This record gives sequence, C-alpha cells and structure tokens, in this order.
Amino acid sequence: MRFTLCLFLIVCIASLASCKQKKTATPSGDEPIEIADFIGFFPEMTPPVVMTDSLLNRKEKDSLAINPNVFAQFIPDTVLLKVFSKSDKAKVYPVARIVAKGGETYLFAKSTGGDKKAAYVFAFDKKDKYLDGFPIFRVDALPLTQQSASIDKGMNLTSSVIRKNADGNSSEGKDVYGLSQGSGKFQLIMTDALDDKLTEILNPIDTFPRKFKYATDYTNGKLNLVSIRDGRRKDLVSFFIHFEKNNGECTGELKGEAVIKSPNVVEYREGGDPCVLRMSFTNAAVTVKELEGCGARRGLRCSFDGVFPRKKEAKAPVKKKPARKQ
Repeated sequence: MRFTLCLFLIVCIASLASCKQKKTATPSGDEPIEIADFIGFFPEMTPPVVMTDSLLNRKEKDSLAINPNVFAQFIPDTVLLKVFSKSDKAKVYPVARIVAKGGETYLFAKSTGGDKKAAYVFAFDKKDKYLDGFPIFRVDALPLTQQSASIDKGMNLTSSVIRKNADGNSSEGKDVYGLSQGSGKFQLIMTDALDDKLTEILNPIDTFPRKFKYATDYTNGKLNLVSIRDGRRKDLVSFFIHFEKNNGECTGELKGEAVIKSPNVVEYREGGDPCVLRMSFTNAAVTVKELEGCGARRGLRCSFDGVFPRKKEAKAPVKKKPARKQ
C-alpha cells in the first residue's frame, strides 16, 4: 500500500513537472507545434471582417511575425511565391480567424517583403486540413486608390479597389471569391470592373535619382509609360511600366528592379515570378520585349511588347542677364 502510494505521488510530480516545462506556442518561436496552435495565432473574429491597405502599410513588430519554419509546416511556400521571391524574405503576420458554420476556418494574414505588401487568405477544413490560399489583394503604389479585402456572413470574399478620378468622383471595382465545396479551392464568382478609365498615370518612382544614362520617361500617348530611374545598386535600375492597348480593353502594369546586362540593355528576372522582360535603349526610345509569360501582370490578349519614344524634357527658361547701366 505504501509502495503504491509512493508510486502514485511520483507519477503526479512527474506530470506536474512536464506541464510546467511545456511552453506556450508563440508566432515567432521556432519549436515544432500542432496545427491547432498555428490556427490559434490568428485572433478569432465574427464576420463581416474588413482588411484594408492601411493595415498592410502599418509597420509591425518582428516578434509578431510567424516564424518562417513554422509557417512552412502548414502552408505551401508556393502560395507566398505568387507575390514574393525568396530573396524578399517575406514576413507573415496573423490578422484574423473566421470559422464558418460548416466548420471551415478562414485565416487572414498580411505579408511584407522588399517593397511588396499583400493580404492573404488561407482555408482549412473542419478537421484543420489545409485546403487553399491566395493573395486576395496586393498593395499598389497609386496614391489615388484604396484597396481592401473582406469576408461576409455568407463566407464570400471580396477584393475591392476605390479610385478617385480627376473629376472628383470615385470609381469602384471588385472581385468576389468563394470556397468551392467540391474542390476545396477558391474560385472567382463575380467581377465588377472599374467603370471609368484612367485619364492620367501617377508615376510612383518619379522622384527617384536619374544618374543612369537612360534614366528618364518614355511615352506613347498619355496612358503608356515606361519610367526608368536608378536602382538600389549600380548594377540595377528601377522601372515602372503602364500600358493600355485595344482602346483600353487590355492593360498591364509592372514596377520593380531590372539588372543592367549591357550599357543599353536591362532585364527584369526575379525568382518566383515567371515574368521576364527585356528593355533595350537608344537615345530616342526604349523597346520592351516580353521574354517569358507575364500574364499575371496584364490582360490575356496583349503583351508588354512595344516601342516607347523618349519623352522630351521641358527646357528650363533661360535667365536674361540684366542690362548694363550706361
């Protein structure tokens, strides 16, 4: 009896010691965790829930980011590669968790890396098995647009963009997604495009330095622009391209850095992005050639290919010398 009691006490003490040693999982920790702990990093909310671009632009503490090794345990790295390259070293921050009536769980996250910011949504089934995930919107560099993502009580996901027009009015466009019960994948179920066309392009790199020989603007009409500026290093240039073809039915836009391959040729080629562009310069124009598919950056029935003449620089007025007194 006395031996049994002692054995019981030893087991209890050992159990208490193991409980004390067990650490609470934290997003930034690197210890192996269970899927329930990962999902628990995201604060539970009741729909409707809205995630705005201002939230993505807000700087977060590194301690709030999910450890990359932990994140990779539960989310395929191909999801982040839809926006970020491996060199961007994207950080993921938990934002919200919504549980549907059917038991599915939706996780909202913000991700930042390099000069890119994106809002992500991930879906898990009622047994916490990963189903699908995608970037529901990516923050643009246009100061006249506001972007957001939301989920309603019917579990419809909406990506919205509101743009202020030159006439003072606003235009709104949105894409609505739903989780297919059959495939377990997100599907686009409705698109409402911006109803007004752009009348002016705002260049997000206009104020960057221009020491590179061909750093200037190349235009082909008001809504077709290739802007070249200096990059972060001497072997790089920054660029911004916007074009509209087929009477505005097909548009494309890309902002990034390109490698200087020769004195008059640069190439955009970034890991994780299938898009590859080459830009060849003369003193009079730049020729843009799409070497590999950039379908995610443009419409399906057009390409970045084109010739853009160099924009004439406005000459500074010549100051007249004051007349000499007789």
